[in-house]
Amino acid sequence: MKINEGSLDRGIRIIVGLALIGLTLAGTIGVWGWIGVLPLVTGLVGWCPGYSLLGISSRKAGS
Repeated sequence: MKINEGSLDRGIRIIVGLALIGLTLAGTIGVWGWIGVLPLVTGLVGWCPGYSLLGISSRKAGS
């Protein structure tokens, strides 16, 4: 697993993931909010399997 997410990408994923999970726990949105676990985990790990399949990287060269 090679890191393929840049710091901005990772930060956005973490924020979106936490927001979705928080809204689910607050009862604002339904169980679909648990999908927020996916961007949260990929943001924390720094590796996105979808990016790997498509050969995409938001990480700066040499970082």
